[in-house]
Amino acid sequence: MSKKFKCHKISEGCVEAQAVVSKDNIMFYLINPESGEVIENAHDLEGKSIAKKILIFPGGKGSSVVQADGLYQLKMRGNMPAAMVIQYPETVLVSSAIIMEIPMVDKVDPAFYEEVKEGDLVRIDADHEVVEIL
Repeated sequence: MSKKFKCHKISEGCVEAQAVVSKDNIMFYLINPESGEVIENAHDLEGKSIAKKILIFPGGKGSSVVQADGLYQLKMRGNMPAAMVIQYPETVLVSSAIIMEIPMVDKVDPAFYEEVKEGDLVRIDADHEVVEIL
């Protein structure tokens, strides 16, 4: 039985993938572009890959250049997230998601964050403003 939640579209697209859930802000420059693995010490996703997964996280951290370049390096190696669910979007991540065509949503129903677990199969339909746990 799937559960659907309303959200707000930032960057268009529809994708289905495994969820990777972080409570920590993410610096995309501290993700290994060759593997998609988080290499930031003491990060709650340290050692885990975000490649081709739906990344659920509060927001970004670090300067705009390292955020955009970090995502770009992941894209060039085919290891960027399949989609992003962000709680606190910022201009650089929003524009990067749009330019790199990564579906991104925010303003998700708070119940979603209580329900979703690491490894859940999630569908993001940004165009119809729906997030679904399958």
